[in-house]
Amino acid sequence: MEYRLGELAALVGAQLRGDPERLICGVGDLEHARSDQLAFLASPAYRRHFAATRAGAVVLTPAIASDCSTDCLLVDDPYRAFATLSQLFLELARPEPGVHASAVIAPDARVHPSASIGAFCSIDAGAEIGECSVVSPGCRIGAGSRIGRDCRLWANVVLYHGVRLGDRVTVHAGAVLGADGFGFAPGSAGWEKIAQLGGVEIGDDVEIGAGTTIDRGTLGDTVVESGVKIDNQVQIAHNARVGAHTAIAGCAGI
Repeated sequence: MEYRLGELAALVGAQLRGDPERLICGVGDLEHARSDQLAFLASPAYRRHFAATRAGAVVLTPAIASDCSTDCLLVDDPYRAFATLSQLFLELARPEPGVHASAVIAPDARVHPSASIGAFCSIDAGAEIGECSVVSPGCRIGAGSRIGRDCRLWANVVLYHGVRLGDRVTVHAGAVLGADGFGFAPGSAGWEKIAQLGGVEIGDDVEIGAGTTIDRGTLGDTVVESGVKIDNQVQIAHNARVGAHTAIAGCAGI
């Protein structure tokens, strides 16, 4: 994957200072980037690496461009621009559409022909897998669960029954969505379990980290609205509601 620097500047609306024909083949940090890679400077903490960088080009603000001795892409928000450009260099093979021979699919489950179902997956009755979605090896999709279009579930993700994912949702390995909430009523003979009768609803463009757990609701649903980004090892309890575009860092509990 090669891009001319002028192409990258146009993609993020940057002012280009330097050679628009320079080829960029990857990204790196200021300290270690090569002459064919793009780096960025958004935090003053890394300015000490600025003078010695060998990066082919640097994304930075116009206010500090005078200190840069290499080609520059000048933007108001270098971090955001770099995030956009970094996605161009992600080498992530997409599995071919189809169902692996070892997968077990209920007769009334609906799998779109463009979806990919990996080895040893299990998809229960009434579940639905949307257009161009990828279900990686070892995943378990419970009865009546729905996965929208362009979703990606990495290995060993578990969706209990009645879990609904919107479009373009990514769920990383080992996450569990829809397990019982922690509901018990105290009594003279001990704890009486409260049936967890709700579900889990995930909006569009959500990313859920590895090992994260989101419990089903007791009566209504646990809801994660669109655009939410959840790190690894997060626990979201029953009937919680996470508002749109929230970011939750690792090991948080809600």
